[in-house]
Amino acid sequence: MKTLRNFTSLALVVFTLQSCNLLSAAGVSSQGQPTKKVKTELTSTTANSPVNVDHSQWDKLLKKYVNNAGFVDYKGFKSDKAKLDDYLKMLSEKKPTDDWSVQELLAYYINLYNAATVKLIVENYPLKSIKDIDGAWTKGRVSVGNKELSLGGIENGILRKMNEPRIHFAINCASISCPKLMNEAYTAAKINEQLDNATKEFINSDKNDISASNPKLSSIFDWYQKDFKVGGKQNVIGFINQYSKTKINTDAKITYKDYNWDLNEQK
Repeated sequence: MKTLRNFTSLALVVFTLQSCNLLSAAGVSSQGQPTKKVKTELTSTTANSPVNVDHSQWDKLLKKYVNNAGFVDYKGFKSDKAKLDDYLKMLSEKKPTDDWSVQELLAYYINLYNAATVKLIVENYPLKSIKDIDGAWTKGRVSVGNKELSLGGIENGILRKMNEPRIHFAINCASISCPKLMNEAYTAAKINEQLDNATKEFINSDKNDISASNPKLSSIFDWYQKDFKVGGKQNVIGFINQYSKTKINTDAKITYKDYNWDLNEQK
């Protein structure tokens, strides 16, 4: 009986440790990364940070291999994988701190997420969907200093904690129903305008069917609905109406569209 109790206790400890590791990878923990919050309306500037990261290498790759519709030439990226690896290595060596401005942190982690996602696809290409990759969002695979972050950790443990819901339209999960991958790098000098453009583009695209009384919205607005606030209170319709060409009635019933996880590949 004592042996059974010891085995049960050991199993519980192992399960707890595994659960903690999984939760950390999925994004419950920031793993020590800075998560500075946007406290007022975000402005674009490089003047308030001791570090200004150069994202021009990523910008060149995006302009070369991503079209205006957001579809990606993964074969092309594969041929230029050395440059992609060099960019991610540069980001890894930067090691963000709380001294960085919120603008620099947002641009850094958005670009890190998008570049690491492209690398993940390239390393597993050809494939039909990112969901075919084991632990695509939960495995630690993105180096920042001496830490290995997961894609889920970057999104949920860092970016979502920065009080900027527009990040949901800036990060790209390599799928048809995702907000499109912009063919320019995010920078502190343009971050507010870039996030605004990404949000307007996504909300007014065919990823949503917006009408006054019968809106059919992307599942993103369902999965992350608590992030979309107006005046500090959760308000998905109010948030969308700030950017949508068609305004939704405040009492409209929302339905959500099925998500297409097929690869966002250029044909």
